[in-house]
Amino acid sequence: MINELSKTPSALSVFINEIRDESIQKDPLRFRKNLERIGFIIALEISKELEYSSNEIQTPLGLAEGLKPEELPVLATILRAGLPMHQGMLDVFDRSENAFVSAYRKYQNDGEFEIEIEYLSSPSIDDKIVILCDPMIATGASMELAFKALLKKGSPKKIYVAAAIASTPGLNHLKHVMPSDTSYVLGVIDEELTARSYIVPGLGDAGDLAFGEKC
Repeated sequence: MINELSKTPSALSVFINEIRDESIQKDPLRFRKNLERIGFIIALEISKELEYSSNEIQTPLGLAEGLKPEELPVLATILRAGLPMHQGMLDVFDRSENAFVSAYRKYQNDGEFEIEIEYLSSPSIDDKIVILCDPMIATGASMELAFKALLKKGSPKKIYVAAAIASTPGLNHLKHVMPSDTSYVLGVIDEELTARSYIVPGLGDAGDLAFGEKC
């Protein structure tokens, strides 16, 4: 299932416009905040699919009927670019467990690159719901390898992949390597990748824009 949220006009479209806008990108605080807002909205969308049970809540004036989730998802993100989106999701699922995977492009002299996984910190994900987020899905390789790294911590019962911007080639790749029942909740889908595997029109390098250029 692929849910492209920008197909329905909402405030999400404004936040996506701003993270794309190169003049607004010059403000890293605003860029991070917009990614956080996008993460919040995507988490709310996913929350609609969780199972809930009824409960009674004692207010100062009486009893109210409410709902509580049967279980909370594990929130997993790819360092470093995924941190602002992760925070937005954590604002929704504030009692969730959290997982972090580092992935980066290791470039060769000819400009080609491989995705390297260096770090994993995760609770058990066995038989749990997992939301794996990254601002961008370009080739899909980082998401694939991050998911495979998480499998060292168990076999989840349900996977949600979340991104602000995804490319069509990246999604096609993930459909072949991720579990068939994976759900994709995305801000917007762009059709193209450059020869260096950047999304077009995309927004550039989300990690650099959020936290500064790396050397």
